[in-house]
Amino acid sequence: MPASAPDPTEAALELARRVRGPVLLPGDEGFAAECAGFQTGVRQEPAVVVGAAQAADVQAAVAFAAARGLPVGVRATGHGLPEAARGGLLIGTRRMDTVRVDPAARTAWFAAGARWERVVPEAARHGLAPLNGSAPQVGAVSYTLGGGLGLLSRQYGYAADHVRSIDLVTADGRLRTVTAAGDPELFWGLRGGAAALGVVTGMEVELFPVERIYGGGLMFDTDLVDDLLETYLRWTETVPEQLTSSLGLVPMPDVPAVPKALRGRFVAHVRIAYTGDPADGERLVAPLRAVGPRLTDRLGDMPYRESGRIYSDPTTPHSYRGDNALLGELDAQRLRTVVELAGPGSALPNVIQVRHLGGALGRPPAEPNAVGHRGARYLLSVLGMPREGGVEELRAVQRRAFEAVAPVTLGRSLNFLYAQGNADRDTTARGSAVRGVYEPADLERLARLKAALDPTDLFRHNYRVIATS
Repeated sequence: MPASAPDPTEAALELARRVRGPVLLPGDEGFAAECAGFQTGVRQEPAVVVGAAQAADVQAAVAFAAARGLPVGVRATGHGLPEAARGGLLIGTRRMDTVRVDPAARTAWFAAGARWERVVPEAARHGLAPLNGSAPQVGAVSYTLGGGLGLLSRQYGYAADHVRSIDLVTADGRLRTVTAAGDPELFWGLRGGAAALGVVTGMEVELFPVERIYGGGLMFDTDLVDDLLETYLRWTETVPEQLTSSLGLVPMPDVPAVPKALRGRFVAHVRIAYTGDPADGERLVAPLRAVGPRLTDRLGDMPYRESGRIYSDPTTPHSYRGDNALLGELDAQRLRTVVELAGPGSALPNVIQVRHLGGALGRPPAEPNAVGHRGARYLLSVLGMPREGGVEELRAVQRRAFEAVAPVTLGRSLNFLYAQGNADRDTTARGSAVRGVYEPADLERLARLKAALDPTDLFRHNYRVIATS
């Protein structure tokens, strides 16, 4: 008689004896909560989930999965999930949230599940700042591995450019500390290669002497949006690299949670972070204020620890899909076309964002990494909430918007792919999830590194690296 299949409960019990965190199977109490993340439109349905509490738990989980041929996914907060993943083993890292700051060395070490809302205050206690993004509730490790385009990026570059070391569990279950001196090739690939090469359990990054900034936002009503598009793009050509900004075009829902003055409006929100003197900041933003009356004007001197209120990104989990384009240039007419196709007049209105790049983002870092397309001057992202059963309808709207900027598109940013891949599709489709993210030579280099480190493609339930040839 053929051997019976292993009992999944017995296998889970075996794993549970080796880890400190919970090990759960479908149907177990707490399983759904352990699988849930910020992105509610993408369901994770693993065969087993491990809530890792320490690096040794990650090692045990990876070894367990490798021995049984189970694909592995990893999730901290679940903001940037590629798509639904069924089967395999999911490692949740949210319990691993330790943060340590070395003020003398101007560095921070944080574990895999730490969010920026923990890292920023710890650094601020010493008059320092990390290169965090706009949303405090996002995981610091996953953000940095994807490149990390943040509030101070034009002055200091990508967060990935300022990583000192990375603690990584590879497909063989080994825990390594990866540095530029110790393993330059792997160190290169991890910074930009995200979770394709293993499970990062912690990293050390540089901090910067930023205690206060001139920051906040200006919000304009619908009738000023057209004038603001042209003014903003022209203005970005004049500002110093100590000023990082973005323009968000947002259809505000008509719901009680939105301030009454903003409900139901299509608004333009300019976000500013400037590390210079507040008086100079006032002078620099004068051309924007001159566009017309503001619905809100919340620009001023602020402690960096409060930088999360510049964008005031949503904190409630929800369903969303989106994509992005790194642009070599952008004029007002192209941007108006994008707004016409995906803005308030479209079948499914989207949030449209333009982030000003350049400055340090355009220069090669001291230690090269896999983050590419550094010649881009702007990043355009389009993000929307699909109606029930309307994912393809939303994607069609977004595709048309990106077709409008195709002639000036250099590539895409990994951090701003929202539910764009699918771990259950064939190899060609999986490869297309990161289409355009990497320079062609870098993609081939990453694929060689992946083949050497993970020949069975164990880590395939996140965005994947697959050679084009």
